[in-house]
Amino acid sequence: MAAPKYKRILLKLSGEALMGDLEFGIDSKILGQYAEEIKKIHNLGVQIGIVIGGGNIYRGIENSSDGIDKVTGDHMGMLATVINALALQNTLEHHGMYTRCQTAIDMARIAEPYIRRKAVRHLEKNRIVIFAAGTGNPYFTTDTAAVLRGIEIEADIIIKGTRVDGIYDSDPEKNPHAKQFTLINYDDVFKRNLKVMDMTAITLCKENKLPIGVFNMNITDNLLKLIVGENVGTKVMESAPSLS
Repeated sequence: MAAPKYKRILLKLSGEALMGDLEFGIDSKILGQYAEEIKKIHNLGVQIGIVIGGGNIYRGIENSSDGIDKVTGDHMGMLATVINALALQNTLEHHGMYTRCQTAIDMARIAEPYIRRKAVRHLEKNRIVIFAAGTGNPYFTTDTAAVLRGIEIEADIIIKGTRVDGIYDSDPEKNPHAKQFTLINYDDVFKRNLKVMDMTAITLCKENKLPIGVFNMNITDNLLKLIVGENVGTKVMESAPSLS
């Protein structure tokens, strides 16, 4: 197996992906599948930070009309990410990996508080660190939280696992003729309003010259191939040629 191209990564997973074929909640088969894929790159010595969303738990509330205000709803979403983080942590450990879960909201009885220096030390000891509760603030997505944590831990790349093969010029699940990009720069993401991450997250990546890899997490060995430098999914980076 080739040597890893990246020494330290921040992997962003969506909460919705954990549902599998369920209507809501967590599919243990998906958790196990993800743990197996993560273990392959962990065995190469890659230092791994993970941020996971909470849409599999929070989405139904988000779309309801019961009068929950935005700030309260966002706090509920943060708690949903903690549930997913604990489930992922438990599964990773069952697959033989050492982990730590750190939360942006203090809940010391179930997870460590987020402390950057401590997180980096865990990574240096080859522990997988799962960052939960977003940024700890309303109005910021878990995409933004992932980029923020990636910058703070000095990750080499943000890797976003999705259920499609990369970034397209339109929704590939609705348009069978959608064109996939293999390499694109931040400015073209802005100009074309591509739904990679929210604009705050993309801006943070651009300002800090932090590349983004977007790929299909549900295909076996895709994550491993991306880590060793194979052309998988789409890469967003400053040096990519302009599409215009």
